[in-house]
Amino acid sequence: MRNFNENTITDAVQDRLTSPTPTRVHDVSAALVRHLHALVREIRPTFAEWETAIKFLTRIGEFCDENRQEFILLSDVLGVSMLVDAINYHAEGRETETTVLGPFFVERAEEYPNGSDISPEISGDALLISGVVCDADGRPLSGATVDIWHSDSEGYYDVQQLEKVDQLAMRGRFKTHDDGRFWCWSIKPAPYPIPHDGPVGDLLKAQGRHPWRPAHVHFMVTADGYEKLVTHIFVAGDPYLDSDVVFGVKDSLIEKLEQRLVGNVRSQTTDRPYWVLNREFRLKCKLDPKGTITG
Repeated sequence: MRNFNENTITDAVQDRLTSPTPTRVHDVSAALVRHLHALVREIRPTFAEWETAIKFLTRIGEFCDENRQEFILLSDVLGVSMLVDAINYHAEGRETETTVLGPFFVERAEEYPNGSDISPEISGDALLISGVVCDADGRPLSGATVDIWHSDSEGYYDVQQLEKVDQLAMRGRFKTHDDGRFWCWSIKPAPYPIPHDGPVGDLLKAQGRHPWRPAHVHFMVTADGYEKLVTHIFVAGDPYLDSDVVFGVKDSLIEKLEQRLVGNVRSQTTDRPYWVLNREFRLKCKLDPKGTITG
């Protein structure tokens, strides 16, 4: 086949997506060609506009490194990350709701004993982060793994300022006790703009959008027999709750922080004022391939 035009090119590409048996790659490729061609027909780009699009995607790749993932940012600001989350995770009213992972999670976070300070020598208001991990019925889960990470009081993550912070901070990994509880000390996070000095920032500016996220703490919770929970807890009253640039806010994930002057926390005494973020996390049981609950 040859001599393709605007009306025949899509079918021609689809016809060449042949495989002995249907595969996921085939199905996704066919959908990609179908929808991408439909988009091009709708917007009818000039050659110059198409070249600009190619350069934009090239710059996205150039901004990616081990500490920054510009493609995740692009997915986030276009709402695709939250769409994928909505498709893949359906809370049934009892489990904690999920939200986006974000670009600042790192696998190499240090594991700490409960009660540790994950923000030593980082300035900011003291924050006690505590919680309990349970199943959907509220039964505590011992030995669950809880990853915690968040920004500093100026809105920056550790990986954004490695020239100032010589090691990872404001993040850590914990194991729940027999009663399902975990806790640590840190600092109160602030609202912050996502990195907007690159192509994603240029896109937001062109769309007339701000780059801000409301203050929050990230949690990733895993336990044998249960689905991984990736979520945030947002600070109540934050001015960006209704305009989060990555569309990640859900009402059930907003928590009011309590302020205390002094206190005794599990045999740890503090005489400085601090804020408290306390939260219960309920996990969803995994299903095996036959649809049977395994947790």
